[in-house]
Amino acid sequence: MDKIKPWISAFRLRTLPLSLSGIILASCLAYYNGSFDGLIFIFAILVTISLQILSNLANDYGDGVKGTDNENRIGPERAIQSGKITPDQMYAAIKVNILIVILFVFLLILSAFGTSNFLYSMLFFVLGGLSVYAAIKYTVGESAYGYRALGDVMVFLFFGLLSVMGTYFLYTRQIDHVLLLPASTIGLLSTGVLNLNNMRDIESDTESNKITIAVKLGLKRAKVYHTVLIVGALLISLIFGILYYRSPYNFVFILIFIPLIKHLRAVLKSENPKDLDPQLKILALSTFGLSILLGIGQIFHIL
Repeated sequence: MDKIKPWISAFRLRTLPLSLSGIILASCLAYYNGSFDGLIFIFAILVTISLQILSNLANDYGDGVKGTDNENRIGPERAIQSGKITPDQMYAAIKVNILIVILFVFLLILSAFGTSNFLYSMLFFVLGGLSVYAAIKYTVGESAYGYRALGDVMVFLFFGLLSVMGTYFLYTRQIDHVLLLPASTIGLLSTGVLNLNNMRDIESDTESNKITIAVKLGLKRAKVYHTVLIVGALLISLIFGILYYRSPYNFVFILIFIPLIKHLRAVLKSENPKDLDPQLKILALSTFGLSILLGIGQIFHIL
């Protein structure tokens, strides 16, 4: 058990709900349009979980070997930082995890397209490969994009646009313009989680030469940026609810505005970076809750 605990900690299971938000929302929208498939849903969940765990292990490895995770860092102690897992062990685990991702991607594509639609299958194999690359290169290597203030863009693309629109395409084999608004909502909130994490670590990241948008902006302007992300997501979700109104159930997601507004007030009032750490869980779970309610609100009146 003592050997398993460090690995469970390294998986960072608390990050999984956020990564599943886009999958759940896209699946609800596909259900609304009569295209839901249980097998696709299961494999999409497994692909997403395995990719998120891969990203967490790679981040632990990349920041660990670079010395970014040190005693000055705020937040939970990382595996390599603690010495409970060696860099070689983590590297080996990353390679195994890549094989697991490849297997689940293959099964997902097979469940969605069968043995036909070769071009669609190749497209999603490429997207799967890009997802693996993005998960690893956030902190690993000299050209890690997380050290060049590109993490926010990548999170918006992969957690928002690709997660929602890609999953919906697996069900329906088409892209609807209606998806852009909910995909952007999830993308902005997910970017907010990353920005919050980077605001918390702004001092240690600066010392380690890890250049994030929060480091570039400084804490005061990073809070303004955070406000734009959260308020932007709320406004876009409202626009979606208004434009595609079918029944009052469509607006049940507004309930999540309460914890999100409280979260934003807490961030703006915070003076110590340590105060931002508890807000990570609140924002991540609020994003997850919003994805569920936004999706359920679209399908509830047809059940």
